[in-house]
Amino acid sequence: MVSYSAAVIRVHQRKCLCCFNLILGVSISIAPKETAEASGDKSMPDVEGETGTTREGEEDEDTDSMDGSGLYSLTEDGERESEGGRREKAKEKDGGKRAARKRNRPDDDDDDDDDEAMEAWLGAELRDMRGPVWRAVPSLRSREIGRDSHQFVRRVCGARGLVQRLELQGRLERHTGCVNTLHFNPSGTRLASGSDDLRVVIWDWAIRRAELEFDSGHKSNVFQAKFLPHSGDSTLAMCARDGQIRVAELSATQRCKNTKRVAQHKGAAHKLALEPDSPCSFLSAGEDAVVFGIDLRLDRPANKLVVVKEGDKKVGLYTIFVNPAKTHHFAVGGRDQYVRIYDQRKINENDNNGVLKKFCPSHLVSSESKTNITCLVYSHDGTELLASYNDEDIYLFDSDHSDGADYLRRYKGHRNNATVKGVNFYGPCSEFVVSGSDCGHIYLWDKYSARIVQFMEGDRGGVVNCLEPHPHLPGMATSGLDHDIKLWAPTAETPTGLKGLKEVMKKNKRERDEDSVRHGDQYDTQLLWFLMRHMRNRRPARARREGADADTDDSWSSPDSSDEEDGGPDHVQCMSS
Repeated sequence: MVSYSAAVIRVHQRKCLCCFNLILGVSISIAPKETAEASGDKSMPDVEGETGTTREGEEDEDTDSMDGSGLYSLTEDGERESEGGRREKAKEKDGGKRAARKRNRPDDDDDDDDDEAMEAWLGAELRDMRGPVWRAVPSLRSREIGRDSHQFVRRVCGARGLVQRLELQGRLERHTGCVNTLHFNPSGTRLASGSDDLRVVIWDWAIRRAELEFDSGHKSNVFQAKFLPHSGDSTLAMCARDGQIRVAELSATQRCKNTKRVAQHKGAAHKLALEPDSPCSFLSAGEDAVVFGIDLRLDRPANKLVVVKEGDKKVGLYTIFVNPAKTHHFAVGGRDQYVRIYDQRKINENDNNGVLKKFCPSHLVSSESKTNITCLVYSHDGTELLASYNDEDIYLFDSDHSDGADYLRRYKGHRNNATVKGVNFYGPCSEFVVSGSDCGHIYLWDKYSARIVQFMEGDRGGVVNCLEPHPHLPGMATSGLDHDIKLWAPTAETPTGLKGLKEVMKKNKRERDEDSVRHGDQYDTQLLWFLMRHMRNRRPARARREGADADTDDSWSSPDSSDEEDGGPDHVQCMSS
């Protein structure tokens, strides 16, 4: 094997980096080995047991690895710490300072205790972060000589070093309301967005231009718009607060031929679930607790699969997702603490209400606090299931575990209260977990260690709801209460410093605890429900009939589209998502 001199390696690094920039469109500065060594940084061992030393028969590896290395703590400015003595020394030092403050200022005892409890909570259930699995220069060098070139982009997209360099690239501005949904087409060349303005926009996001804009046909907030797979980007499925499930037919000449209603829920319909290989079949879930299976090839497309119940009580639904590896399995979540998995082939509502298995964090099973699941999603291979709980944390479950199994990981720090907030995996092999927050920030956790590796300021409006990773490139699109869409790419010169993270996390936890104390009072919820019901009943019956008549002209009828009207406070719509 040829032995490269230091000068030759530096020239080769620059050459490889130019190739990387041309292919992925990112600009990243790679420090040579001498610089990394001079700064005192050492690369962490790889997952496969690699170390910073040269392996036999191979060239020297770049010690930077574009990975930021180190285990990020919950301290500001990205201070790094080991899991061993350094943390113990810090604890001893902080303990001595606290003891001195307590002797001098006894009135601050409660504040110190609160800080200690907060620190303990934030640091609990974390694991050591694994070493980098992708190293920039060796990977680029291998790609240049044709070795494992087909795996290059896949490995790059899952690199922690690129996640830590994500930064805002630009904005897509067209909507006049909150943007509630984002979805890339399978090839990643187009991005669909839907909004409270009732319009859907198809973007050529790379040049930041709207290619098509059309009226969705919905009468209230558009919650989701998705390209059906293998349809040539010609079919878009949509759902909204009005409970309608609509399908738009798009032409190759960049126009919308028409939109048709294919199903009707009695409550808001927040999510659709696509079947990975089907251009004509998908599922919908609504706050009326109904799951529809929709097949566009049928005269009556909507078929009621199940009414989700806990005992005899219906459970309104906020989210649904199809297992990408076992497409007959789907999971739902909503107005209670349980993740429910069903098998479409054998749903018998007389046997355990048709549920195949249920998951729930053990401490929430008998909890008196009313927790909801606002979003859930399967991993790339269907083996894991991620669920985000309202005013609680994000939990990772093993979807192959038996009924009632507890969670595997817990992701903390964000706040999920004000809206029906999304959660997602990031990376081609689901290496990271990404979520928005009421504090207006975007959080990315390393899935294995549950440590935060990226922390970015998102919407000025204060809430980030929707996060859509690109299917093939390292980057993503996000949206929330702002009227624009934000595009993120790994172009920062240096890894994140996580500046301000600790204080924001503490603030989120403090507000959550304060709200939980006030949660028991249901008077406001009941009053809101009464006012909404009263206003709805005052609408002239003629207006309601005219609205219904206008809608049936361009829709397929569905005998299963309605159930008896739910009543009571649980029927109150959640805030815009």
